Amino acid sequence: MEKGPTMTDREEHEARKKALYEEIDAKHAELVELLRSEGPEEVRDYVLRGADGSAVRLSELFGDERDLILVHNMGRGCPYCTLWADGFNGVLPHLENRAAFVVVSPDAPQVQQEFASSRGWRFRMASSVGTSLAKDLGFETEHEGKPFALPGCSTLRKREDGAIERVAKTFFGPGDPYCAVFHLFPLLDGGTGEWQPKLAY
Repeated sequence: MEKGPTMTDREEHEARKKALYEEIDAKHAELVELLRSEGPEEVRDYVLRGADGSAVRLSELFGDERDLILVHNMGRGCPYCTLWADGFNGVLPHLENRAAFVVVSPDAPQVQQEFASSRGWRFRMASSVGTSLAKDLGFETEHEGKPFALPGCSTLRKREDGAIERVAKTFFGPGDPYCAVFHLFPLLDGGTGEWQPKLAY
């Protein structure tokens, strides 16, 4: 009996890539389900500070939307948080076409706005200074006896009765799927190398 045609090295290479992409997609879907399985979790209607320093409730940040993407940012001193925020700024219209989008940090409103202006950020920001929002939602720990903010994201929804629930949360970190540069640099000759984000180049 004659044997059928065998795969060439090129075909085997392409088949392997296809299988890996499919495996990655499946694992990512599994991770998302795991992240969502931790909710829903009721969230207080915290009183934050808006761009002009005036009080703004968490519920107001939804605007007319049912869903809110709340990014927990460490503040202007963190190059990595700035890197993520720069990326979100570029795709802001796409994000806001699906949900409300707000970046929250412990910086004072004036500090936030000055830094946002220097970066050309277009998204809304709110200050959590003086509140327990970050700590209550798991994005604050202690370092050397002082509060230490953690970067990440909470996805929230507003129920018909006005109550707020967290649907899912995730932390940000180098190499995560929330920043494009982490996935483009490895394709370069030499990969990412010793590269680190900076506030200015």
